[in-house]
Formats: sequence, structure tokens, C-alpha cells
Amino acid sequence: MPAVIRKTLLHVETTLIEGGKAAPVPLKLIAAAAVVKNPWAGMGFVENLKPAIHDVAPDLGALLTAMILEAAGSGEVIEAYGKAAIVGLDGEVEHASALIHTLRFGNHYRTAVGAKSYLAFTNIRGGANTPVMIPLMDKNDEGRRSHYLTIHFAMPDAPAADEIVVALGASIGGRPHHRIGDRYQDLKDLGHDAANPAAV
Repeated sequence: MPAVIRKTLLHVETTLIEGGKAAPVPLKLIAAAAVVKNPWAGMGFVENLKPAIHDVAPDLGALLTAMILEAAGSGEVIEAYGKAAIVGLDGEVEHASALIHTLRFGNHYRTAVGAKSYLAFTNIRGGANTPVMIPLMDKNDEGRRSHYLTIHFAMPDAPAADEIVVALGASIGGRPHHRIGDRYQDLKDLGHDAANPAAV
């Protein structure tokens, strides 16, 4: 059964001033969200989630990616990205995870923006108006701290108990006045190899 989508939301936030100082380049954060019927709602414990994942996740990935690209103008301008899902109170966190932790969902977005890094994520259970928190990181460089960002918004009527909110996020730019460096300097200072950051 394909995705049953009740509504979508496009969230765009532009930061012009940060810390009382004008941003050299405004930061634009974009999120696209869909409120989808939980495909496992009312079924009790379902052992094999794969059939519904295959039915629902590809459509969601394509839809949300298209929304992000339309708002951004192109995949090339997107610098950081992430994803999130909130399952309603009658569902399992596994249901939220199932729809976003599959290549059938994420590869639409990863390919469209030409990314190399994995998609940062959150997946939780909550009721209507639970904040959607989408962590972002640079699409090609996990250690680029200027692009450690979080998109934050809420949908007052979602998710209902039998729904899942699924979202993608993007940034055009990084934090306007980032000044904490990148993780590579820390690794160098600690005498660790970037290829083995935990030194194990």
C-alpha cells in the first residue's frame, strides 16, 4: 500500500543577523515534512517491516527531496543535510526508524545533492506538536563544524497517534559567525589520526 499522506509542510528560515552582527552571507535553513499514515497502525507487533518500507519509503524520499530542491533552487547549493521522523503514540520508534533508515528513502536526497556523508538523524515517539528537530552536517565533510546545525519547528496537529511525521532538512551556508574550528584541529592537537579519531 503506497504512502497515505495527510499533509505536507515546507519550512524556510533565513538568518540575517546573529549575535547582534550582520551575517556576511545569510544562512538559509529548509525543511520539508510529510504527515503520513503509519502503515503498521492497528496491526499489533509486526515482525517483518520490509513490505511496507518498500511501499512507503521511496515515495516519501522522492516527494520530500523534490520539495527541498524546489525551495533551494538546486541540489548543488545545499551544503548540509539531515532527516528526522516522529511516530505517533500508538506506534513504535522502530516504525519511525523504518521509514528513514533505508536507502530507498535517503538515496533520493543523497543523490540529488551529490552527498558523500551519511544523513544526520533523529527518530522519536511523540504526540501532536512534538518539536521536529533535524540535525544537519556538511554533506561531504562530517568534521566541518560550521555546518553542525539544527532545524527546529512543530506541527500543531501532527503526528496523530496513528501517524508518522517524516522530514528532510537542508542548509545553504553554515553558522554565520562560526569560530570553533573543525574537528581536525582537535585531532591534531590531541595527536590523533583523522582516520582513527578515537585512537583505538
